[in-house]
Amino acid sequence: MKREERRQEIINLLVESRAVELDDIAARFGVSRMTIHRDLDDLERAGVLRKVRGGATIDAGTQFESDFRFRELQESDVKRALAETAASLVEPGMTVMINDGSMASVLGDVLCQKKPITIITNNAAIMERAKAIAGVTLMGTGGVYSAKFNAYFGIVTEEALSRLRADIAFISAPAASGRLAYHMDEAVVRSKQAMMAASGQKCLVINSRRFGHTALHVLADLAEFDTIISDKPLPPDTSAELGSGGTAVRIAKETTT
Repeated sequence: MKREERRQEIINLLVESRAVELDDIAARFGVSRMTIHRDLDDLERAGVLRKVRGGATIDAGTQFESDFRFRELQESDVKRALAETAASLVEPGMTVMINDGSMASVLGDVLCQKKPITIITNNAAIMERAKAIAGVTLMGTGGVYSAKFNAYFGIVTEEALSRLRADIAFISAPAASGRLAYHMDEAVVRSKQAMMAASGQKCLVINSRRFGHTALHVLADLAEFDTIISDKPLPPDTSAELGSGGTAVRIAKETTT
């Protein structure tokens, strides 16, 4: 097997199981541990994975989030359930802001059914799919494109958001602990915070797996959100921190067929 084919197979295994062990994949491909070390090093430099002791993972770390292309392939049922629940907060005629992320791109698809609607976003996946839909007024923020996040960030993005107003902003986060939400990238944090500042309502849409983890930068206090949507009840420590404040919690249910 050629090197590029082997590395693609490693990526496929990561998408399927989220983590791989070095000894297992060395045996699987019949190559040395050192060869797999080099493969993992190169894939880590490309932003595909995060090396851990004895292997690699695509789970987020304090300074790592896997490439959008791989996150887009994961947990489609959970993302759809979260998106459907989030869309229930939107009525035709509203203006919404949607941030970067693979879950947010699914939400963009669902919200296009709420037309007429105005969608303001820095998410390139949403821009590509919504641009030709009648009844959807699409406003892209511009900025510096990030292939890793498949979205636009920077001063241009933040300035554009500061001059707009929306009824509601949908924000996602790769980590939350206690009453704080986190992200590992400073530019991404600034764009999310700019959306929050420009919207009448703020909704955090977060996979339950993301709780119990932190990242390099604090994104927001969970109490800043009017609504939190997750696929399972919030952890006890988070619920205790939020207390009886004004944040509503909604639990998304996957559709069974």
